[in-house]
Amino acid sequence: MDSERHGLLHRLCLAPGPPGGEDAVRTIVREALSGTGTISYDGLGSVVCELQGSDDSVRVVLDSHLDEVAFMVQSVSSDGRIAFVPLGGWWGHVLLGQRIDLLTTNGTVPAVIGCKPPHFLSEEEKTRVLRIDAMYFDVGASSREQVEKLGVRVGDMAVPHAIFERMAVDGVISATALDNRIGVALMIEALNSAAEDAGHPNTLIGVAAAQEEIGLRGAQTASTISRPDVALVLECTPADDLPGVGEPQGRLGAGPQLRFYDPTAVANRRFARWIADLAKDKDLPLQHAVRRSGGTNAGAIHRYGAGIPTAVLGVPARYIHSHVSLMHESDYDNALRLVRQAVASLDAATVRGFARFDSP
Repeated sequence: MDSERHGLLHRLCLAPGPPGGEDAVRTIVREALSGTGTISYDGLGSVVCELQGSDDSVRVVLDSHLDEVAFMVQSVSSDGRIAFVPLGGWWGHVLLGQRIDLLTTNGTVPAVIGCKPPHFLSEEEKTRVLRIDAMYFDVGASSREQVEKLGVRVGDMAVPHAIFERMAVDGVISATALDNRIGVALMIEALNSAAEDAGHPNTLIGVAAAQEEIGLRGAQTASTISRPDVALVLECTPADDLPGVGEPQGRLGAGPQLRFYDPTAVANRRFARWIADLAKDKDLPLQHAVRRSGGTNAGAIHRYGAGIPTAVLGVPARYIHSHVSLMHESDYDNALRLVRQAVASLDAATVRGFARFDSP
């Protein structure tokens, strides 16, 4: 990953982007795609960038999502504790004692996620995962008035305090919100690369969708603008090269991951196999995954109109949906190479073949 591309991902990861409050990330996307294609927005704030190719008969969507798992302020107690609700899939074990940034009209207010300390827990309480509704934000205040003077209000959003740094192991990056700033960066780079190649054989549409983490909402609304004929969802997928998971399908450093199934979508088998064959032909590493849980924007996009051939290509990262995740630069680089090859190879006849069901 060269310094320019490293810088794009760095900026994206440090920008706050809770579901429904993706403004800072959207600004970076808009700036990065300025002059690349025609930019429009859906009513939820998704960004759609359309780039004409040599043949406008096929509309190829590269999808990503702007938002990250986050929180919203629900109430403030008389002694200054801030109750919150999760925005997206959080697990209690990864939250306690973590730093968060409250996003208020007065600016960012730092806080920590608190609860009763272990010194005051019974032995039975220590064996349980604490419920998220028993946690709270602590800004250091002792009264509701102190919190209100900071500008914190019900409905304000909060995100994990962001970091981005290289690990001691070569090629590994530790960062906040890799899910899914990785996909956004891939989409931007692929579109900018295609803009330099007037011969790419399709109309290419980059989407940075809003509100994926709370129900794939932007993917549904953005599809009414992008009107895809085929869609490749670019994601940060959970690495599973960890103890107790089973046979890993997402190892760091082993290449991007092609997903065939999760509970929200079955990949179009012809499209998925075409991607796998393309990776093999171009000598690019590729991991294959079938998931028992989780979901991506494919769950909404594949149901647009009469049905859209859709596949998911992800860069695996450890510990997603927590404050910090780990990725390997080589997986990102190989994902980008594969996306560029796909964009250059998807012509009208190939895309129509994905949805031909009148013959074996």
